[in-house]
Amino acid sequence: MTHCAGLVGVQAFTGTYGVNYGRVADNIPDPEAVVTLLKAAKIKNVKIFDADHKVISAFKGSGIELVVMVPNELLVDMSANEDRAMQWIKDNVQPFLPDTKIRGIAVGNEILGGPDQGLSEALLGAIKNMYNSLDRIGLAHSIEVSTPHSEAVFANSYPPSSCTFKEDVFVYMRPVLEFLSLTGSSFYINAYPFLAYKSDPEHIDINYALFKTNPGIHDEKTNLHYDNMFDAQVDAAYAALEAAGFDKMEVRVSETGWASSGDQDEAGATLKNARTYNFNLRKRLLKKKGTPMRPKMPVKAYVFALFNEDLKPGPTSERHFGLFKADGSIAYNIGFTGLRSSAPSPLLLSLTVCFIFLSIFAVHFQLRCIFRYI
Repeated sequence: MTHCAGLVGVQAFTGTYGVNYGRVADNIPDPEAVVTLLKAAKIKNVKIFDADHKVISAFKGSGIELVVMVPNELLVDMSANEDRAMQWIKDNVQPFLPDTKIRGIAVGNEILGGPDQGLSEALLGAIKNMYNSLDRIGLAHSIEVSTPHSEAVFANSYPPSSCTFKEDVFVYMRPVLEFLSLTGSSFYINAYPFLAYKSDPEHIDINYALFKTNPGIHDEKTNLHYDNMFDAQVDAAYAALEAAGFDKMEVRVSETGWASSGDQDEAGATLKNARTYNFNLRKRLLKKKGTPMRPKMPVKAYVFALFNEDLKPGPTSERHFGLFKADGSIAYNIGFTGLRSSAPSPLLLSLTVCFIFLSIFAVHFQLRCIFRYI
């Protein structure tokens, strides 16, 4: 039985800016150093793709809000057996509370619209069992249960107002949305203007994708104007929810980012574009403003990703989404400082200049003394 006490969602997000901390790499800093980096960057929201105990422990006392993830391969088992969900919570969540601020559990990643029908069928049961287990131990009001979706759940998304869920996806999506609506959870979407641009660079204005000055698009149905693709993608999700009867549900972006390098056929994957996108995205999020369709609902997003991950499979771009390089230095400057500086600090430069000046003065003084006594 489901005990959905509240329609008020868990506020599992401080401010509007977060980051995905992926670890498919063999050369990134240890979790303790990563927490130091995050605190220096004043990043208050972090999502990981598992529930690694070493990582969760590193966040103890940091004040950073953490979302952990149930891997896709556990969903079928968890869906069939609520005890499995309860055991997962007792192993991976409860022991770390309240010192580590675990505020969300993502049940799987990009399940619907994917190739595995068994996982699609298991998703609702796994979400329900996870929520009910949290409810039984009094944690349902402090930890949000959700699941991130890819753009593959949508039939069309241009213009934003025309967006709907794919029919074959909606069979599974509707009951998930009904349950998330009862529990007050948000709808999480992985929104990547980079992937849209890469797939059709001839017809998409790069400036529209990068938040730069451009003519934008006009949505005739709503009479709304969009000057960037990110807002359009978020509003497309709102339109799909509205068409499905869930117009009160908040859309949050579980992943967005831009690759700083890629293969020859990966249009737009450059360091300059990655810096432009992430700099402008951060500036846009920090304004705490909504979208044209939901102007009073500030957009909240987790950027992908914290580090370049050298062991990720797939095209070159997959290994170059990091805001930081593997050694902890910044990949490009959007206002953060790294664990190690990519350039000499101003203080070090000043000291160096002073040292050189003093050295020259000393040599000059010695020469004058020598010439006086010749």
